[in-house]
Amino acid sequence: MKPDKVFQTLDARGLLCPMPIVRSTKAMTEVPEGEVLEILATDKGACVDVPAWCNARKFTLLFQDQQEGVYRFYVKKGR
Repeated sequence: MKPDKVFQTLDARGLLCPMPIVRSTKAMTEVPEGEVLEILATDKGACVDVPAWCNARKFTLLFQDQQEGVYRFYVKKGR
């Protein structure tokens, strides 16, 4: 389910593990509860890391896809 609105976009393209998660964690501190962070990454590991990070942090992974080597995630702060 893609959100109607994204609060913030984190461009983590070109970063290798663990930096997409490190930057996502920092970005999420600025996102209000219930709002959505869009994460863009090119590291294949993000496909495993982002869902696991969401589960560990009690965030909701709303949507995930891949187009032209870019992985896109929509993560809602909170459950």
